[in-house]
Amino acid sequence: MTESIYLALDFPSWQEAGRFLEESDLYGVPVKVGMELYYREGLGIIEKLKQNNHKIFLDLKLHDIPTTVMRAMKVLSSLEVDMVNVHALGGSEMIQRAKEGLVNGNPNFDTKLIAVTVLTSMDQKVLNGELGIPGNLLDTTVSFSSFAKEVGADGVVCSVHEAKQIKTACGENFITITPGIRLVDSNVNDQKRVATPGFARNNGADYLVIGRSITQAENPRRAYEQAVAEWEESKCN
Repeated sequence: MTESIYLALDFPSWQEAGRFLEESDLYGVPVKVGMELYYREGLGIIEKLKQNNHKIFLDLKLHDIPTTVMRAMKVLSSLEVDMVNVHALGGSEMIQRAKEGLVNGNPNFDTKLIAVTVLTSMDQKVLNGELGIPGNLLDTTVSFSSFAKEVGADGVVCSVHEAKQIKTACGENFITITPGIRLVDSNVNDQKRVATPGFARNNGADYLVIGRSITQAENPRRAYEQAVAEWEESKCN
């Protein structure tokens, strides 16, 4: 097992998520809890996972006015998860107030605040044509990361393909979490900017989020072990 790979529990209920973890012998691995599961199960899902020694990345991508996000983070701070995130598009004041909410809500636990840069389902065409954000995708992602760090974020969610440049701009201690990870021969599904675990590590990723390559595999435990092996082997290259 490695603490660098978070399994995305993209299930509609704890009944299904818990059954998957048990049947796949994956209790205790780090997990990402997203909106679907959290909104269905609420705070209880976090307690269930902590009872089974899972590290937790709570992936709710908060994006609202600064005061609202700050108050929400105060509530979430009591859960004592390892990481929680906001959208960088919310701006520097929102990120700063989010950090304030985490710290003031629970000063005795260091939940890392992560800012989501550009979703890995987006590409250059969406960024410029639909969102109206000028410039190239890489520069935008690095810019989001830089101002997020300046106002208190501990790291960002980004594509593998931007992680190395973010490290250069923000320093080696700034956390990079990369979704869109696919094992060899896996379907890319709705992600546009994907990579293997080995490539991700060599390109500056600190943590990976892997979902369907494991949860939809014929043998999820073996797929998880393959991801760990690819991650560990890349350390030697």
